[in-house]
Amino acid sequence: MKKLIPAYVRVPLIFFAVFGAMEYFIDSGDRAAFIKFPMVSLFLFVFLFLLIAIEITMNAVEVITYQLLTDEQKAKLEEVNSISFKESKWFKSLMKALTKTEPIENEGQLLLDHDYDGIKELDNNLPPWWVYLFYGCIVFAAVYLIRFEVMDGDNQEMELKKELAQAKIDVAEYMKTAPDLMDEKTVTLLTDPAELAIGKTIFTANCVVCHRADAGGQIGPNLTDENWILGGGIKNVFHTLVNGGRDGKGMISWKGTLKPKEMQKVASYVLSLRGSNPKDPKAPDGEIWVDDSAPVVK
Repeated sequence: MKKLIPAYVRVPLIFFAVFGAMEYFIDSGDRAAFIKFPMVSLFLFVFLFLLIAIEITMNAVEVITYQLLTDEQKAKLEEVNSISFKESKWFKSLMKALTKTEPIENEGQLLLDHDYDGIKELDNNLPPWWVYLFYGCIVFAAVYLIRFEVMDGDNQEMELKKELAQAKIDVAEYMKTAPDLMDEKTVTLLTDPAELAIGKTIFTANCVVCHRADAGGQIGPNLTDENWILGGGIKNVFHTLVNGGRDGKGMISWKGTLKPKEMQKVASYVLSLRGSNPKDPKAPDGEIWVDDSAPVVK
């Protein structure tokens, strides 16, 4: 695989694959993920740098290993790898700049006087890639210290709390205009004749068995008088439709049959029948309900 895809192609592919996955899996809104989450991006850059360092190290090992081969072994290797990206002139120059390796024949000039049981030490300079990584870590530490300790930047826990708080606000705003997600807190009374006509159709199909076609009451209570068992008004009627009536003897819950918008229409239609005085209505049930939110007429 390494022979088929050279390092200078493989490393950028990994880099763009990681950043592409970051953009795909992280919902960053209208900004790019690597801009909205700079610390994650910085970590990915360090990760890329480590990948490059590993590639440099592996290539340096291969170069040294190649130098230790005999002429016959080198000839066989060249025959097997007739097309080698790593032996090109520009690649050799790049490796030389990043590693500053000395040819093996110059090792005698680098030997120190130290001798430990026949093991001698070379006075090699640190590889530039390692030095750059070390300096990069220092810069990263300084930025991290200033960002989170001096400037009191948001850590991951604080960012999560802020995002959750904003999500609640966004959901509340959406609930105000989402017809199929309304509840008794956001439902409003409808007065448009077309919508009330739809409510009448729903009432006729589902409610006349218990309340009669004129809503005068049969098994269920009269819906045209001022008395209500579970409270009148659009919010209470909608709540009753969603959750059902009294346990064991009240109306069933319609939330599994009707959508919130449909229940809003039928509740509004029922309230529009108040005072219609149907023939032979059922005796009043419950208590007289007064809308406390209605303006007081003096």
